[in-house]
Amino acid sequence: MKQNSITFLVPVIPEKVQKLLDQLKEIKRNSKQGISKDLDALSIIHYARWVVIDHGKSWIGDTEKRNPKLLLVLDYDGSQNEMLLRFSEQTGNILDLVYVFCKGYPPLDSLTPESRVAYLNEHKIHDAAVYIGAPGRSVDQIQKEKHLRNFIREFVDSRNWEGVPAQTIHSRIKDEVLSNPEFDFLQQQTVTFPRINYPGVVLLGIGLIAIAPLLIIWALIVHYFYERKDVNFTRKRSQLSDVLLTELEASEDFKHQNQFTQLVDMKEGNVRLISIKFMFLLSNLLIKFIFNQGKLMGIPTIHFAKWVMFEKNSRVLFFSNFDGSWQQYLGDFIDNSGWGLTGIFSNTKVFPKTNFLITGGAYLEEYFLAWSRNSQLVTNYWYSAYPDLSIKNVNNNTLIRVELMKTLSERRAAKFLKLL
Repeated sequence: MKQNSITFLVPVIPEKVQKLLDQLKEIKRNSKQGISKDLDALSIIHYARWVVIDHGKSWIGDTEKRNPKLLLVLDYDGSQNEMLLRFSEQTGNILDLVYVFCKGYPPLDSLTPESRVAYLNEHKIHDAAVYIGAPGRSVDQIQKEKHLRNFIREFVDSRNWEGVPAQTIHSRIKDEVLSNPEFDFLQQQTVTFPRINYPGVVLLGIGLIAIAPLLIIWALIVHYFYERKDVNFTRKRSQLSDVLLTELEASEDFKHQNQFTQLVDMKEGNVRLISIKFMFLLSNLLIKFIFNQGKLMGIPTIHFAKWVMFEKNSRVLFFSNFDGSWQQYLGDFIDNSGWGLTGIFSNTKVFPKTNFLITGGAYLEEYFLAWSRNSQLVTNYWYSAYPDLSIKNVNNNTLIRVELMKTLSERRAAKFLKLL
C-alpha cells in the first residue's frame, strides 16, 4: 500500500492562541486515553503532529509581525480522501476541541465528518520533498510483522535447538507459524521489497553530467554575488536561549523515536528560490530511484521526513520522525549528507557560512547544531503508531516475513536465524 504525507496550515484566532496551546497540552497529557487511542484504532496513520507557529516565539529575531497558525501533519496509508474522512469521524471530538480556536471553523452544532474534511482541505499546503523509510509498508503490515517476529522469537527461545541444522529450524518455524490462524495473511498476501531503479539512476546521472557546466557556473554566481554578502549564523549552543532549549529537550528521548520540526525563512530573490527548488527536485529523484531501501544518504534512522514551502515560497518547514537522540540524528546527517543539507538550507536566512552552495554550512558542526536548535519549533502534540520500533526493525521484520515463506538452503537459513 502506498504511503503519503499531507500538511495543513490553519490561521488561529489571535486572542485565542493561549487557549489553543493549553488545549494541545491537555490533549498531549491525556493522549493515551484520548487521541492516541483513536489513531491506533484507525491503523492507517503512521505519524501525526500539531505545531503552533508564529505565536510570539520567534526562531531567530524575526521582526515581521505574523498571525498565529496551526500546523497539522499526517503521514498515512492509502487514499487521501478516505483517510481524511475516517480521521474526521474517529477523532471528530478532538478536532473540534482544537479547531474551535481557529478562524473559519464551522459552528459546532453543524459539524459533520464531511465539513471537517472540507475545512482541512481549504488549508492544505503542498510538500516540496518527501522521504519514506519503509515504502510500501502500511501501519497494519508493520504491526502484523512485529507480532510475527515476536511469535517466532518466543517459539525459538522455548526449545533447545543444539545440533539441529538451520534449514530444519527454519522449516519447523514455518510449520508452527502457518498452523496459527493469526498468520493466515502470510499465504494471502505476497510482499516484495522496493528495488533501486537502475535505469532511473543512469538517466539521472547522465542528466547531471549534461548540466554540470551550468551547475558550476550557477555555484560560482551564487558564491561571488550572494554568499559573500550573506548574514551568517555564528552563535554556539551556549549562546542560545535556555528557556527554548529546556522546552525542546523536555519532549525528547521518552521513547526510542523522536521528532523534529523546523521553520526557516527564505533569502530573497529568484536565484535562491531556483537553487532550493533544484535541490528539492534532486532530492525527490534520489529518493525515488535510490533511497527506497530504508536509508537516506546512508542514514538508517529516518521513518518519514519532508520539506514544505509556504507563504509564496518565502518560508520553509522541515519535519522528521527518526530513531535515537537529536544529537545523533543530526550528527549522522552531517557525516553522510552535509552537502545536501547545506545545498537546501544555505538558501535560507542566517545559516552558517557556506561556499559554492554545498560546502561549509552543515560541516561547521558547532554552528550548524546551534542553528538547528535555534530554528527548531516545539511540537505541541506528536503521535507515532509504533514508537518501540526503529526503521531497522521495520525493514528487518519484513525481511523475516519474506524469508520465512521461502524454501531456503542451509546457508540462507542460517542467515534467516540471525535476523531474529
